[in-house]
Amino acid sequence: MGAANGAGEIVVLLGSPGVGKGTQGVRLGRDLGWAHVSTGDLLRAALEEGTALGTEAARYMDAGELVPDDVIVDLVREHLAAMSPGRGVVFDGFPRTVPQARALDRVLSGAGRSVSRVCLLEAREEVLVKRISGRRSSPNGRVYNVHFDPPMRDGVCDETGEPLIHRADDRPDTVRARLSVHREVTGPLVGFYEARGLLARVDGEGDIEAVYRALRAAVLG
Repeated sequence: MGAANGAGEIVVLLGSPGVGKGTQGVRLGRDLGWAHVSTGDLLRAALEEGTALGTEAARYMDAGELVPDDVIVDLVREHLAAMSPGRGVVFDGFPRTVPQARALDRVLSGAGRSVSRVCLLEAREEVLVKRISGRRSSPNGRVYNVHFDPPMRDGVCDETGEPLIHRADDRPDTVRARLSVHREVTGPLVGFYEARGLLARVDGEGDIEAVYRALRAAVLG
């Protein structure tokens, strides 16, 4: 690895929905002074700003289609070009497929850089189902979890008194289907990075602090 704080490193975080890679990626970026890059965030920003890429992405989204890889990769290329050349980066949930990983390699190679570490946050399916299916949302945006962070009164927001919502895609059967699709799509990507000696597996089942310590050690160790 590079300097003590990982300056200039390019790290990719992988993991199933509910494993906490978003929370951990944001914290890792903040603590190390890295850019935290989520393609979902990049896409939302491009749409809000009405950039050329945002307009192109909107055409697909308005038609109910997935945004193509080349548009996503161009968003990443544009974002990287706008930041300091030697700044560390943590990619959160990107790439999602081997073709995206190869495209990221080409983008980074053009800047004289490469992926230095890939961390796979892992948790058993039953743990992930419990985490996701336990979510309850208030109309004001606050999210509870009936297992880990329940409201004071069952089914009611502490702040507004409004009924909490259990989203259809957070129901157990739907969550299991989502996890199955995720494994099928990302399995080859895990093998791709493992074959290159870049993959580190991190136990994602502990509390937030324990997972963060393990993740940081995997990145900087």
